[in-house]
Amino acid sequence: MSSMNLQGQLFMELTLIHTQMMKSIDRKLSAHGISVSEFFVLHQLSETSGQSMSRVALAEAVGLTASGVTRLLNPMEKNHLVEKEKNSRDARVSLVKLTPTGQEIYQDALVSFNHGAESMAEGMTVTQLNQLMGLLSKLK
Repeated sequence: MSSMNLQGQLFMELTLIHTQMMKSIDRKLSAHGISVSEFFVLHQLSETSGQSMSRVALAEAVGLTASGVTRLLNPMEKNHLVEKEKNSRDARVSLVKLTPTGQEIYQDALVSFNHGAESMAEGMTVTQLNQLMGLLSKLK
Protein backbone atom coordinates (compact mmCIF):
# COMPACT_ATOMS: atom_id res chain seq x y z
CA MET A 1 0.00 0.00 0.00
CA SER A 2 1.35 3.43 -0.95
CA SER A 3 1.32 6.31 1.47
CA MET A 4 0.66 9.93 0.69
CA ASN A 5 3.79 12.00 0.20
CA LEU A 6 4.45 15.19 2.14
CA GLN A 7 3.21 17.41 -0.69
CA GLY A 8 -0.04 15.45 -0.83
CA GLN A 9 -0.46 15.77 2.92
CA LEU A 10 0.09 19.52 2.64
CA PHE A 11 -2.50 19.76 -0.14
CA MET A 12 -5.03 17.81 1.95
CA GLU A 13 -4.41 19.99 5.00
CA LEU A 14 -4.70 23.22 2.99
CA THR A 15 -7.92 21.97 1.38
CA LEU A 16 -9.48 21.16 4.77
CA ILE A 17 -8.41 24.50 6.22
CA HIS A 18 -9.76 26.30 3.15
CA THR A 19 -13.13 24.56 3.53
CA GLN A 20 -13.35 25.46 7.23
CA MET A 21 -12.40 29.08 6.55
CA MET A 22 -14.89 29.45 3.70
CA LYS A 23 -17.74 28.05 5.82
CA SER A 24 -16.89 30.34 8.72
CA ILE A 25 -16.60 33.48 6.60
CA ASP A 26 -19.69 32.54 4.56
CA ARG A 27 -21.75 32.43 7.78
CA LYS A 28 -20.52 35.89 8.75
CA LEU A 29 -21.16 37.36 5.29
CA SER A 30 -24.66 35.87 5.08
CA ALA A 31 -25.72 38.55 7.59
CA HIS A 32 -25.06 41.03 4.75
CA GLY A 33 -26.91 38.94 2.17
CA ILE A 34 -23.79 37.97 0.20
CA SER A 35 -21.59 34.91 -0.25
CA VAL A 36 -17.81 34.70 -0.04
CA SER A 37 -17.59 34.66 -3.85
CA GLU A 38 -19.76 37.77 -4.09
CA PHE A 39 -17.61 39.44 -1.43
CA PHE A 40 -14.49 38.70 -3.50
CA VAL A 41 -16.13 40.31 -6.55
CA LEU A 42 -17.14 43.39 -4.55
CA HIS A 43 -13.64 43.59 -3.06
CA GLN A 44 -11.95 43.34 -6.45
CA LEU A 45 -14.18 46.03 -7.96
CA SER A 46 -13.77 48.26 -4.92
CA GLU A 47 -9.97 48.08 -5.19
CA THR A 48 -9.88 48.71 -8.95
CA SER A 49 -9.47 52.16 -10.46
CA GLY A 50 -12.89 53.38 -11.58
CA GLN A 51 -14.47 50.46 -9.70
CA SER A 52 -15.09 48.64 -12.99
CA MET A 53 -13.51 45.74 -14.89
CA SER A 54 -14.25 43.54 -17.85
CA ARG A 55 -15.94 40.25 -16.98
CA VAL A 56 -12.91 38.33 -18.23
CA ALA A 57 -10.48 40.33 -16.07
CA LEU A 58 -12.81 40.03 -13.08
CA ALA A 59 -13.12 36.27 -13.55
CA GLU A 60 -9.35 35.91 -13.62
CA ALA A 61 -8.92 38.14 -10.57
CA VAL A 62 -11.35 36.13 -8.42
CA GLY A 63 -10.37 32.69 -9.72
CA LEU A 64 -13.50 31.86 -11.71
CA THR A 65 -14.18 31.00 -15.32
CA ALA A 66 -15.83 33.62 -17.53
CA SER A 67 -19.10 31.67 -17.44
CA GLY A 68 -18.78 31.18 -13.67
CA VAL A 69 -18.41 34.90 -13.06
CA THR A 70 -21.38 35.62 -15.35
CA ARG A 71 -23.55 33.22 -13.30
CA LEU A 72 -22.36 34.93 -10.12
CA LEU A 73 -22.95 38.45 -11.46
CA ASN A 74 -26.53 37.94 -12.68
CA PRO A 75 -28.12 37.89 -9.19
CA MET A 76 -25.71 40.61 -8.07
CA GLU A 77 -27.03 42.81 -10.88
CA LYS A 78 -30.63 42.07 -9.85
CA ASN A 79 -29.75 43.08 -6.28
CA HIS A 80 -28.15 46.30 -7.58
CA LEU A 81 -24.69 45.47 -6.21
CA VAL A 82 -23.09 45.73 -9.65
CA GLU A 83 -24.19 47.02 -13.04
CA LYS A 84 -23.17 46.58 -16.66
CA GLU A 85 -21.38 49.48 -18.25
CA LYS A 86 -20.37 49.91 -21.87
CA ASN A 87 -16.69 50.11 -22.62
CA SER A 88 -16.05 53.46 -24.31
CA ARG A 89 -13.06 52.00 -26.19
CA ASP A 90 -14.65 48.75 -27.37
CA ALA A 91 -18.42 48.34 -27.71
CA ARG A 92 -18.02 44.54 -27.85
CA VAL A 93 -16.73 44.47 -24.28
CA SER A 94 -19.05 45.23 -21.38
CA LEU A 95 -17.67 46.25 -18.03
CA VAL A 96 -18.90 45.35 -14.57
CA LYS A 97 -19.16 48.36 -12.28
CA LEU A 98 -19.65 48.52 -8.53
CA THR A 99 -22.82 50.44 -7.62
CA PRO A 100 -23.16 52.73 -4.59
CA THR A 101 -25.32 50.01 -2.99
CA GLY A 102 -22.61 47.45 -3.72
CA GLN A 103 -19.97 49.72 -2.19
CA GLU A 104 -22.07 50.17 0.94
CA ILE A 105 -22.69 46.42 1.31
CA TYR A 106 -18.98 45.78 0.70
CA GLN A 107 -17.89 48.25 3.40
CA ASP A 108 -20.28 46.70 5.93
CA ALA A 109 -19.29 43.14 4.96
CA LEU A 110 -15.59 44.04 5.14
CA VAL A 111 -15.94 44.61 8.89
CA SER A 112 -17.44 41.12 9.31
CA PHE A 113 -14.83 39.60 6.99
CA ASN A 114 -11.97 41.19 8.95
CA HIS A 115 -13.43 40.04 12.28
CA GLY A 116 -13.80 36.51 10.95
CA ALA A 117 -10.24 36.50 9.63
CA GLU A 118 -8.94 37.80 12.96
CA SER A 119 -10.79 35.02 14.80
CA MET A 120 -9.29 32.36 12.55
CA ALA A 121 -5.77 33.71 13.00
CA GLU A 122 -6.12 34.13 16.75
CA GLY A 123 -3.00 32.93 18.52
CA MET A 124 -0.67 33.77 15.63
CA THR A 125 1.78 36.65 15.87
CA VAL A 126 2.23 39.23 13.13
CA THR A 127 5.61 37.65 12.39
CA GLN A 128 4.01 34.22 12.01
CA LEU A 129 1.28 35.63 9.77
CA ASN A 130 3.88 37.29 7.55
CA GLN A 131 5.91 34.07 7.39
CA LEU A 132 2.80 32.10 6.44
CA MET A 133 1.91 34.63 3.74
CA GLY A 134 5.43 34.32 2.34
CA LEU A 135 5.31 30.54 2.30
CA LEU A 136 1.84 30.42 0.74
CA SER A 137 2.89 32.84 -2.00
CA LYS A 138 5.45 30.24 -3.12
CA LEU A 139 2.60 27.83 -3.89
CA LYS A 140 1.06 30.11 -6.53
